[in-house]
Formats: sequence, C-alpha cells, structure tokens
Amino acid sequence: MQHHRKISRIAALSLGVSVFGLQAQAFETSPPPEPPPFPAQGKITYVPRDSILEFKALPSYSEPDWVVEKFEKTGKLPPLKERLPEEPLVYKTGNMPDGIGVYGDTMRHVIGGRPEGWNYMAGQNQGWGGIDIALSECLTRTAPLFQVDAKDTEPLPNLARSWEWAADGHKLTMHLVKGAKWSDGVAFTADDVMFYWEDGVLDPNVSPLGGGASPEAFGEGTTLRKVDDYTVEWTFKAAFPKQYLYTMAYPNFCPGPAHILKPQHPKYSKNTYNQFKNAFPPEYMNMPVMGAWVPVEYRPDDIIVMRRNPYYWKVDEKGQQLPYLNEMHYKLSTWADRDVQAVAGSGDISNLEQPENFVASLKRAAEPSAPARLAFGPRLIGYSLLMNFSANGWGSPDEREQAVRELNRNLEFRQAVTSAIDRKAVGDSLVKGPFTAIYPGGLSSGTSFYDRASTVYYPYDLEEAKATLKRIGLVDTDNDGFVNFPKGTAGGRNVEIVLLVNNSYTTDKSLAEGLVGHMAKLGIRVIINALDSNQRDDAHFAGRFDWAVRRNSSELASVVQNTEQLAPVGPRTSWNHRAPEGKALDILPFEKQMVDLVTRFIASQDNTERAELMKQYQKLYTRNLYTVGLTEYPGALIINKRFSNIPPGTPIYMFNWAEDAIMRERVWVAADRQGKYELYPQQLPGKPGESGPIN
Repeated sequence: MQHHRKISRIAALSLGVSVFGLQAQAFETSPPPEPPPFPAQGKITYVPRDSILEFKALPSYSEPDWVVEKFEKTGKLPPLKERLPEEPLVYKTGNMPDGIGVYGDTMRHVIGGRPEGWNYMAGQNQGWGGIDIALSECLTRTAPLFQVDAKDTEPLPNLARSWEWAADGHKLTMHLVKGAKWSDGVAFTADDVMFYWEDGVLDPNVSPLGGGASPEAFGEGTTLRKVDDYTVEWTFKAAFPKQYLYTMAYPNFCPGPAHILKPQHPKYSKNTYNQFKNAFPPEYMNMPVMGAWVPVEYRPDDIIVMRRNPYYWKVDEKGQQLPYLNEMHYKLSTWADRDVQAVAGSGDISNLEQPENFVASLKRAAEPSAPARLAFGPRLIGYSLLMNFSANGWGSPDEREQAVRELNRNLEFRQAVTSAIDRKAVGDSLVKGPFTAIYPGGLSSGTSFYDRASTVYYPYDLEEAKATLKRIGLVDTDNDGFVNFPKGTAGGRNVEIVLLVNNSYTTDKSLAEGLVGHMAKLGIRVIINALDSNQRDDAHFAGRFDWAVRRNSSELASVVQNTEQLAPVGPRTSWNHRAPEGKALDILPFEKQMVDLVTRFIASQDNTERAELMKQYQKLYTRNLYTVGLTEYPGALIINKRFSNIPPGTPIYMFNWAEDAIMRERVWVAADRQGKYELYPQQLPGKPGESGPIN
C-alpha cells in the first residue's frame, strides 16, 4: 500500500495532476484583506474621448522663430505647411490643463537603463524611461485614456487617423495620416505599416520591443493588406474584435522607417537576423522617427540627447507645430537616482515606483521650497512570481529545469509556495505605512474590472505548506534543510530553483531576496539570477528561467489593453507559458478555461457580460495560481513645478507610463520659468547616420 502511494505521488508530481477536493480540504481560502486607505491618492478629472484631439486643416501654421530664420529661409528645410500632413492631428485647447503653450526649454530625464540601439522593430531596447515612447508613434494611442470615462473608452486615433468596421464586423478599414513624414522628410505610408506587419510581426525571427507583437496577439487567422498608400484593411475571424485596437497601440504596433530598416532585413539582404537587429547601434544618430524628438547625441554611461522633430505631424489649435519643448535629456544613471534627482530638481520627471524611496520623497516634496510636486495614483503597481509552465521545450530545459517545470504545473505545489509567503511582511520590508497591500495575484485592485469577492486568497500558513510538500512526495531525504526530488527525478537532488530578477531595480532585488528567505523556511532552495534589464529580457523571452519576479504588465492594470496576454491564447502571448518554434502549447485544464474567458471577453460588445467574464477569470486565475502575487502599491508622478499641461491625477502606469500619459509633446514651460538646459540650442537633427545635430 505504501509503495502504491509513493508511485501515485511521483505520478502526480510528474504530470501536474491533483484532486481539487483534497486541496480544498488542505487549504483555507478567503477574499484578500481590505487594503488600507490611502488619502494621498490624486483625483482624475474625467473627460469625453472626443474632447482630446481631432484631425483637421487650420488656416495657418507656425513654429519657433529660430527654425524659420536658420532653416527655412536658408533652404535647409521646406516651408512648414509642406512638412505637415494635409490634416494634422490637432490637440484641443479645452483638454489642456494650462492651455496653449510657448516654445522653449528641456525635459531632463534620469534613467537606469542602457540603450542597445534604435531598431525597435527587431527588439532593441532604447534604455526605457520614456525614450522609446518619445521616438515611436503607433497606429492607436491609449495612455491618455486614463482620463476618459469607462463607458467612452476606446483607443485614440494616432497614425491611424480613423477607421470603420464592415457591416458584419470581420473587416476593419484604417485610414492613415495622409502627408505625414518621418523626421528625415521621407513620407510615412502604408508600406511602413505593411513592412512592420509582414517582416516584423509575422516573421518568427523578429520580436518587436514590446514582446506582445506576435501574430496571435491580433487574433488567430488575422490578416492585414494594403489598400492604397494611406489605407490598410484588417480581416478578423471574430466579429467586431474592438479589443485589438488596444493591441495596435504602444508597444505592439509602432512601425519603423521601412526605407531605413528594410535594406538591412535578411529577407532583402544577406544579413543574418542578428545583424539586422544590431544594424543601428546606440552610436547611430538621427534615426528617422515619427515621434516628437530625434536622438542626436549618445555618450555611453552619460547621456542621450534628443532634439525637436521638424517634421512632427501634430499641432495645437493655434496652429503651432508641436512639441513645445525643444530638447529631451536622458541621463544614464540608476533608477533609484532618477527619483533622487527629480525630487532634488536636477531631474524633471520620474515615475516613483520603488517604494523604498516613498517616505523620503514625500517629505522633500512637502517642503515649500521643493522644486517638484509629487502626486500618487491608485494601487496599480503589482509584483508577481511567475513559474515557467512550459514542459514542452521552451528554453531547452535540462533535467533539473524540466523537473522544476513539472513541479510548477502541480497546483498543490503552487499552493504550498503561495501559502509560505507572508505578504504583510513582504510589503513592510519595502516600505512602512499605508502604501502596500496584500496582493494574491491576478487583476490589479486599481482597475474597474477588479472584484474582491471573486479573488481567492491563500493566507500565510507555513505548516500546511510544509505538509503539502510532503504529501506530494517532496521530502528532505538528506537532512540538509531542503526537500529533495523523488528518487529517479533529477537524481533525487535538492529541489533547487533559479529565480530570474531584474538587477536594475532595488524593489525587484528586495522581493527576490525576501522570496529566498520565505522559500528556505519551506525547504526549497532558491538561487537568484540577477541580470540587467536587457539580459533579463532576453532570458525571459527565450524561456530560460524556472521562476521570475516580474512587475505586472498593462493587461492586469487596464484589462482592455494587451488582453490576449492575460492567458496563453497563442504560443507567444503568455509571460510564463509559451511554446518553442514548431510545437503546440501544453496548456493545463484551467488555462484552457482562462483562454476561453479571454477570447469571449475580446469578442464581447456587452459591458455587463465583460465584467462578469472578468470575475470568472479572476477566480480561475487566483484559485489556480496562474502566477503568485507578491505585493501591490501605488506609484507617484514626480514632476518639476515649472512644467504646464500636466493632467491632474495622472497615474504613472495604467494604459502606459506617465511619460506618454502626460503627452509630453504638449507640455510647456512659461517663458519666465524656462531654464538654460539645452545642450544644442537652435539646432535640428541631421541626416540619418550622421553624428550630431545640424546648426
């Protein structure tokens, strides 16, 4: 009888099989505790969607006087009207908190990342901190939607100025901005869109930076074709899948300059894919962009400088070409230093997202002489422990890694892990006070789709967690304090798990170190693999991890953005369960249910039905521990007081980061408050590949 039980335990371990009835008896669950009140949270002013922008021709246009004198009159630039679209994007004055602005000044960012290069389409990291958002414009735009009423929420037009659905809802015709140009003056057309789709999204060897631009992210069987130079047509299997309009925003559908990138692509050259990806290193200046600023200088471990784009295709209602700010700086330092410099006034903006800095930043901002103001938003920053569920070869696991993945797929094992984490202690280890909240995982408590009653929470219960490991056959057979795999699995060695962590963030490392301690008490040895952002991303997307500490992405905060990433609806949509090239997903039964709910949510046009589907999704997610929640807390926007047009209540992260939510192209500084920070005053970007701007 004992021998039979041992075999059963090993079989359950290997196959990821367990009986829910037994689990229900072993672990008590409840809704998560109510989070503590947080009075510092800012208030959002909600507006109609159509009050933000429109596309139309204006009677006249203007730009900084120095551009006219030094560039237009000398023949270095065509007249402004020839550089703008027939009908530019116009920001409406009524939605500008401080109204139409004036030209001048610089926004000084401090970042902890380091740029790999400028080929966003091929997955090159520009260093984060708002750089890629400043360079890349996408078909639609979502970040400003935080201020739009939920009943009116749909992505804003952007490079796609308008769209209409066919009567049956299976075709979507998109009209692109006609006459818009890249920053080097070359026309932006449907060819740029098709190159991104056909040779980026559909090419399995190319992974655009966002990580979610896979074919299935736009719906199984979806096609895109060019109708004419300024029109493209989508065809979907589902009817009216309006959810994909969100996928067409940052970071998943931001076309690159085909006239620059295409000659380097392996399909059109003798290059390898690696050569294509690295054809535009950080030293390559004046990369053509559709964004408001162009990179003109890069000094390693020092600074990236970006100057205004003379071909930018957006204006205010007065006809002034945007942006108002002439220059952008990105000082290459650390993420913690970003907060310090923003509070001190030597930097201008920061997404305060590392709770270790909250108290000091609040105290400094409260001083009358403080150069920056600080505004907290809702609790939208969550951290999760991701377990690699892929047992079919993603990342080419060795024997130990494969055994860990089989464990990860076992619900009782996941229940033991989550019950061994004291989440109150986790939050307090980051910051004392009413900032952090117990987070079981799944949807953020800050989203309108969150339902506490549908959230399953496993309270801290170390003794039951230990008993569960023993029940599934994980016992410390060599008496060294760590449980062992059953004999015949991974050599019966200690259960040793490698935890992938972003080395660039203090919070990530603190949470990882806390997990090491919690798991040691459970009897599981965890080894931290701390990599800098670029290397961490590479390891994650290649599937080279057992577990990973990861800050949640936008789909858990907004739900309506990147919705396909809520479940493994395709081989490359999930963050912790993917399939290697040529293989199918080996998804678990509850994941199949999640996929069904997400698919129905995407197809649904009924808001009541969508809310109910997300309740079911949340219960499935948290009961089955698709990921293990760690902690949740608010972020705060730190912004220098000299800047105008900062929307009240701007969250640092909801549909996108605050750098995009504040719409930097329409941020301005009053003439009497402008600083002399420009490194290249009265200069514009040079030709692609040339060093520096032109004077």
